[in-house]
Amino acid sequence: MKKKMILELLLAVCIWGVPANAQPADTCDRECLRGKVTQLLYAFLKHDVNGLSVSDTLRVTEDAVEKPLAKVGLINTVTRLRGFRQDIIDERAGVVGAHVVVEESGAPVLLVVRLKVVADKLTEVELVATRSRAEGLIFNIDGLIAPSEVTNYAPRPEQLSTRDEAIKAALHYPAGLNAAKTFASVNAPFAANAYRYENGQVMAGPDCKFAPGCQNISTQSLAIFNRLGDVQTRVIAVDERMGIVWLRMAWGVSERGGDQLTVWETFKVYDGKMHAVEAFMRILPMDKRNGGWE
Repeated sequence: MKKKMILELLLAVCIWGVPANAQPADTCDRECLRGKVTQLLYAFLKHDVNGLSVSDTLRVTEDAVEKPLAKVGLINTVTRLRGFRQDIIDERAGVVGAHVVVEESGAPVLLVVRLKVVADKLTEVELVATRSRAEGLIFNIDGLIAPSEVTNYAPRPEQLSTRDEAIKAALHYPAGLNAAKTFASVNAPFAANAYRYENGQVMAGPDCKFAPGCQNISTQSLAIFNRLGDVQTRVIAVDERMGIVWLRMAWGVSERGGDQLTVWETFKVYDGKMHAVEAFMRILPMDKRNGGWE
């Protein structure tokens, strides 16, 4: 009963970010939304955002700090786009996001982009950049050469879950972290060969060498979360065509409680199972854990 209550509470609290019954925000379809990310990235590369179509009410945050678009630091620093880019496209909500690897004068940067589009104009821009292991705990650039085949597998229509079902499956993940035992303890529906990547490093799944028992994501111990506090979770987007749920989570990374690990995590859901979990993450101060988008 307690497990069921945890899941229902998470669903009720988190789903507000992307309503399950959300209707299409405008006529910007999948390729239009994908193009908005491309336009933003190339604007950074050209160090000029003046050509972007933006709303008068545009709101922008960079690493959880609100600022005018023209004051975003990445505009002046991005010098190259690398080959890794994982898009998440939510046509129903008019939201599009991407995990991207860019460069700043040859140095790799893990960049999270979230955009909200209304009437073909950007109304929200959220950016989080991780530049080192010190900023992200893990920083394995060699594991981010190209997007994974599993996450980019296009399920057949009959394999896809409904929007509500996909969100509910993904929310087993923060429920498991909060329970601080195993994902099996909250009946998380992981496929037998499911895996988790964090900043390019395999941290669970058949190829995992991180720690004893990490080869099985369902039974991997989560005891470390006993001392790190509850996981704060927000549903960012649901790519209904590709079976991807995108969550933003934050929790403590030390007993001091002064810093928070902010994780942007995609969950590949089809055939009623979660097959892959892939995350970009960054340590932010406690007061920035919500990113300013509560």
